[in-house]
Amino acid sequence: MQTRAAVVEAKGQPFTIAEVELDEPREDEVLVRVVATGLCHTDLTMGSFLPEEMFPHVFGHEGAGVVERVGAAVRGLAEGDHVVMSFRSCRECARCRAGMVGYCDQSLLLNYMGMRMDGSTSLNRGGSPVFGSFFGQSSLAEHALAYADNCVKVDPALDLELVAPYGCGFQTGAGTVLNVLRPGPEDSLVVHGVGAVGLAAVAAAAAERVGSIIAVDPLESRRAVAEKLGATTTLDPVTTDDVVDRLKELTGGGATYAVDTTAIPAVVKQAQQALAARGTLVALGLGAEEYAVDAIDLLQGGKTVRSSIEGDSDPQEMVPRLLAMRSAGTFPMDDLVTTYPAAEIDRAVADVTGGSVVKPVLVW
Repeated sequence: MQTRAAVVEAKGQPFTIAEVELDEPREDEVLVRVVATGLCHTDLTMGSFLPEEMFPHVFGHEGAGVVERVGAAVRGLAEGDHVVMSFRSCRECARCRAGMVGYCDQSLLLNYMGMRMDGSTSLNRGGSPVFGSFFGQSSLAEHALAYADNCVKVDPALDLELVAPYGCGFQTGAGTVLNVLRPGPEDSLVVHGVGAVGLAAVAAAAAERVGSIIAVDPLESRRAVAEKLGATTTLDPVTTDDVVDRLKELTGGGATYAVDTTAIPAVVKQAQQALAARGTLVALGLGAEEYAVDAIDLLQGGKTVRSSIEGDSDPQEMVPRLLAMRSAGTFPMDDLVTTYPAAEIDRAVADVTGGSVVKPVLVW
């Protein structure tokens, strides 16, 4: 079938809205009419990260829409269901069976290689392949092929434009707090970089009544949003003489936990150094090729520096959990969303990279 998609024609090129041909759903696939797609930093990064031979490419992994057709082998979904799409997992390997679906043995093939497991592409143009299947959806398009394992059925009364980001960005930030760190009222948490992922971490920490929540970001507008979501203190790293010393002062000697979303090596090192003894830092940012830790500080402080994929979340559990928190008023993320007609994707990219919006969502 013909559909419109935001195509990256070549490495490093901008998005172009173009017609592409999408395959009919196979027996294990779900055809979704995409209503809205959150624009994530990963969608922007991959366009300059993947090798030349993996273009043209359609990205998008925060899609929300309505199921139009299901393959014969699909269970649990039916035509007309409203879904939030997230990342894929095989649900069969040892890690998946243990609940660690983000670390699935087949994760690379299922989410990042631009094709199905059999090597076929679900998209083409004039018979020439267009890479897709990004996170098992490639939802920067009017229609997407997804799967039962990465489609989370949601209440049809929900506004799909507002809940699209729960498939990745909001889930990653909140999941890092709720699943990985699990801080309590006696703890302190520093979030370095409060874009969509960082602000989700702040909101989740506030919901857990974490004693001290510090948001570090150079943008005053982002710091103001962090305060609204529950940050007890904010810090401008540009105007602060010594960020590490100031954070230690604010946390009484060092933070229990920290989250970095910036992927800036110097910031990650500061985040580590500002931890208390036996503190934990989770690095979430994508973009840096390597980080340099402070080895003496790490060894003498018994600290932990780790990463997390999607906040160690299972979307089938975390998305409903976060939506329940939203309904209860303890995860108030709606105001972070700014919608754009899909044709204005370039403006959305410029606005989010420039910092004037937090979470752009494209409406198809």
